Amino acid sequence: MVAVQKDYWYFMVPMMSLCLLKGSVQVKAPETTVTLQEGMILDCLCPWTGQLTMVSWNKASLSQPVAVYHPQLGTNFAPSYDGRVAFLKTTPMDGSISIVNVSQSDVGQYHCSLQTYPQGSWTKYTFVKKTGLKISIQPDTELVAAENDNLTIKCDHIQNGEVYHVSIEKLGPEDGRSTIIATCQMQDEVMDMKEFSNRGSVNCSDAMDVSLHLTNIIEEDGGLYRCNFTTDAGVQSTTVLLSTLSAQDLGSFRYMLYVYVGAGVIGGAFLMGLILLVTWVNRRKKKREEYRIKLHPGKRQQRNHYERSGVYDRMKKGTRIGARDKDIYVNLQIVRAHEKQKRKQKR
Repeated sequence: MVAVQKDYWYFMVPMMSLCLLKGSVQVKAPETTVTLQEGMILDCLCPWTGQLTMVSWNKASLSQPVAVYHPQLGTNFAPSYDGRVAFLKTTPMDGSISIVNVSQSDVGQYHCSLQTYPQGSWTKYTFVKKTGLKISIQPDTELVAAENDNLTIKCDHIQNGEVYHVSIEKLGPEDGRSTIIATCQMQDEVMDMKEFSNRGSVNCSDAMDVSLHLTNIIEEDGGLYRCNFTTDAGVQSTTVLLSTLSAQDLGSFRYMLYVYVGAGVIGGAFLMGLILLVTWVNRRKKKREEYRIKLHPGKRQQRNHYERSGVYDRMKKGTRIGARDKDIYVNLQIVRAHEKQKRKQKR
């Protein structure tokens, strides 16, 4: 019932604008030009003071308003801008918006209408021009699936902050044109989910995590998916790139996978064998070195033993020579004593 009432006042915006315009003054601000860029801001700041009653943004190529803000009824957005547009509200009379996750489809003329009391309406036109550069979005996650298989794309909200609104969209391959698949919003503790595509089924949890389950995948299911989380800290997004493989591509992919796995196994085995060979050589050299060190002291001790024996022999020979000298010396003393005795006898 709440959703029905909200959609009702959303479609009644043009009628409400006409009623407010009766008997009021319309002021048109000069047109400005903005270059297409991420997080671009479209100004709609009323120069006078008063009471803001409603703000609406329209685009020339859309039949419904891009974004609407009412102080009592809240905000509402077109499906292609849901989750990407935020009202700045820097001042009580500020109806400016910011747009994130931009694509080439956001190029065009925008019209801001700000209703005030008692002065009336203040409007402004803003033209968003092309950058001349192709906008590229780097995916946060990459998935691969074969045709006719089933796959679930999950977008988990990991940042801090309370989530008010979630949308999941698919971006075009060339110009980045987005197609809203589904939106989820918690209203009065009840999950309000709206689906805009028949490809797959969407599930939104109470924690505002969203998942898209695809069955019997076809080639057109491949591409870039983006989940937008509207929080009290702003809009946060995660992207998932899905690549689809045909039966022929799947066979080639498996063949290359086997080749890479086989090459990896062979390379690993060769590297392991090389490591083992180097380890064995180092251990063998170490053992030889230890054996040589152990063998060297034994040889040096045996050589010293021989040297000591030779010195001992020479010492023994020297002793014998000394003994001969002593014997000769003793014999000389005996001769001298014998001659002295002969002299005494002659006397």
